Amino acid sequence: MKKSLKARNNDIANTARQMEILSSGIFATGELPTFAAKIKETNQFPLRPKKLEILQINLGYMCNQVCSHCHVDAGPDRKEIMTKETMEQCLEVIKKTEAHTLDLTGGAPEMNPNFRWFVEEAAKAGIRDFIVRSNLTIIRANKKYHDLPEFFKKHGVHVVSSMPHWTRGKTDKQRGDGVFDKSIKALQELNTVGYGLEGSNLKLDLVYNPSGAFLPGDQQALENDFKKALKNDFDINFHSLFAITNLPISRFLDFLIASDNYEDYMHSLLDAYNPAAVENVMCTNTISISWEGWLYDCDFNQMLNLKVASKVKHISDYNETLLQDRNIIINQHCYGCTAGAGSSCQGVVA
Repeated sequence: MKKSLKARNNDIANTARQMEILSSGIFATGELPTFAAKIKETNQFPLRPKKLEILQINLGYMCNQVCSHCHVDAGPDRKEIMTKETMEQCLEVIKKTEAHTLDLTGGAPEMNPNFRWFVEEAAKAGIRDFIVRSNLTIIRANKKYHDLPEFFKKHGVHVVSSMPHWTRGKTDKQRGDGVFDKSIKALQELNTVGYGLEGSNLKLDLVYNPSGAFLPGDQQALENDFKKALKNDFDINFHSLFAITNLPISRFLDFLIASDNYEDYMHSLLDAYNPAAVENVMCTNTISISWEGWLYDCDFNQMLNLKVASKVKHISDYNETLLQDRNIIINQHCYGCTAGAGSSCQGVVA
């Protein structure tokens, strides 16, 4: 789906503004070293890809929620949707790739009008781990989505769902009024069809993002707290929790600047920098595909329009061998993936 010229120009201007902010590392409290300089200290520059394991495909920015931390800047007013033609190009790659994981994201990927067709066709390709990143509330959005738990089960989908907290107040503050109750109902429905239960091969994982300008706590401790609270209060089960650091881009960057927390947050990322996390950042084993079919090192680079440094830049020209022979594009936001135990779409990395 094409965007209006005005909308495209606004996006280009906003991306350029955010890149200018990120690239300027001079603060009142001192200059922030570039991420490139930081990884040079441990002989990890340039950052190079390892064996490709994950194809992450963004089916569009349309979403039924407007979350305060969203790095995609998704919402109901976003019209960017992957076309069936681009999906068909993705399917050709899925059939041939050596990657073992397909990761569908958005926005709310379920809102793409061809979502179910794409899932059905992609499931036939025999990918080992087939992930759909669901915001949960989409299951309760209206009747046409109510059967999603059964649909996911039929196709062996691994459901990864956002859940900011086990309390109503903190969840609704980050994601909007009513989100908590709808999320609880959706999780219970997923449990009913077999998701998240001990011994079940229907995988249900949750994702935690901090609600403010601070880093996530210990992932295992958070998982234990979530499991205890959700089980005791709502009889909900899930398998694992992924703690993901909010990267200073898009809506979260705007929040940091508006709240006068940007400088402190960047320095907190630097202070928590962990060279061991660099070894396993997600850009080293992932290719991110935008709704238009452009290729990126990661979902975050996609939002900053930092396409892969390769002759192959679009899904229509996909060549896995050529893509593996590239340097990964980095910038200051990469400190977010290397702070503490590291952060990726699959949780901690170190």
